[in-house]
Amino acid sequence: MAKNQSHKENRDRTPVDLVVDGGIALTMAEDQEPVMDSRILVSEGRIAAIGKKRDLEIPDGSSCRIIDATDCLVMPGLVNAHAHTAMTIFRGVSDDLPLKKWLFEKIFPLEERFLSPDTVYWGALLGCLEMISSGTTCFADGYFFQDQTAVATDTAGLRGIIAQGIIDFPAPGVPDPKENMAVGQRFIQRWKGKSELITPGLFCHSPLTCSERTLSAAWELSRAEGLPLQIHLSETREEVDEILSNKNKSPVDYLEGLGLLTDRLVASHAIHLSREEMELLAERGVGVVHVPESNMKLGSGVANISRMLSFGLAVGLGTDGCSSNNNLDLLCEMDSAAKLAKVFDGDPASMKARETLKMATLGGASVLGLGSAIGSLEKGKRADLIVIDLKMPHLWPVYNPFSTVVYSANGSDVRDVIVNGRILMKDRRFMTLDSNEIMGRVKEISRRVARFL
Repeated sequence: MAKNQSHKENRDRTPVDLVVDGGIALTMAEDQEPVMDSRILVSEGRIAAIGKKRDLEIPDGSSCRIIDATDCLVMPGLVNAHAHTAMTIFRGVSDDLPLKKWLFEKIFPLEERFLSPDTVYWGALLGCLEMISSGTTCFADGYFFQDQTAVATDTAGLRGIIAQGIIDFPAPGVPDPKENMAVGQRFIQRWKGKSELITPGLFCHSPLTCSERTLSAAWELSRAEGLPLQIHLSETREEVDEILSNKNKSPVDYLEGLGLLTDRLVASHAIHLSREEMELLAERGVGVVHVPESNMKLGSGVANISRMLSFGLAVGLGTDGCSSNNNLDLLCEMDSAAKLAKVFDGDPASMKARETLKMATLGGASVLGLGSAIGSLEKGKRADLIVIDLKMPHLWPVYNPFSTVVYSANGSDVRDVIVNGRILMKDRRFMTLDSNEIMGRVKEISRRVARFL
């Protein structure tokens, strides 16, 4: 009887427009085990129903596309909670340097010379292409000329938290630092409510490169608009020591004094934190983004993620920019995050696969304030999901699908990508972007950069 009632309820629903059929669904909903031979019904960009295929009928009258996910994993789209997407144009130009030298002697001069609306647009499109191809459906970005990144993101069909960069130096598009807040405010006004997929905001580079006045102004504007504020926090020991010397406070205590520690602050890196600072961040509801591969490559240190999670901190996962990673593949980032935690803690049980996958999905969504909309496959949530093809030698056999995703899969195993119910990649073919044109345009930009190096 219950089964008949379930079928009747399905028939009464609004006709669906997309069905993902078969495969193992990792919903990432709290305490839910993988759903074998699953079926997901999508209606008007939302998940209308999810369950076992045998228990869900496709409602009568539906005219829908069907994605056959047999022998595949179906899971929420990945959330890259910290990126500088247009930095794809600087991939590999300044490797093997410590952060301060890398940033001030290499990256800042390159940005001053080569960043423009045109280069940011094509660099951001290349980043979107890379993220789609490796299963990211939502990302948080902080950079310059962000109108172009927002346009690129919207064109690609990705979901983006796109933030205008704020720094107290002359910056690309903002030659006078006194204008940085006005530029940021106009960016927010142009994009707030313009696209369902784009959430605008501000990104303060760090407590070291932004003054107290700038930090406070950025926070007040973000608070007034109900938007998240992104920032780099305690990324290097040198940064922490300099702020201690200048302010007689740690970076965390400094931001606490300015009133910035709230659940709308997204703090990336967060490597050099004391136990007391972690507890304070957890108490204030601050979201932390773990960026392990960039941290390793720049020799910045290892964030104590296991301890943060034990304190109840909301933690997401990010890649950083392509000039310090050098890719936007969040599947590879998960593998690094899990293994690095085990080495750092001296405990092979640290950062279990399911816990790591949560960081890259629901954890990142929660950090960005989107946990009620994305990050898990549940009825009523936005249909942001990916299909991973298991018919690969390195993914077979599958005993624990969470472990398969975290320790065995990489971006090239992603077969299909859906955002808001729209198919962005089908059978590894891009549906919204012209990869040849994008890569050709970036090739032209890279030739100019190469002549400068």
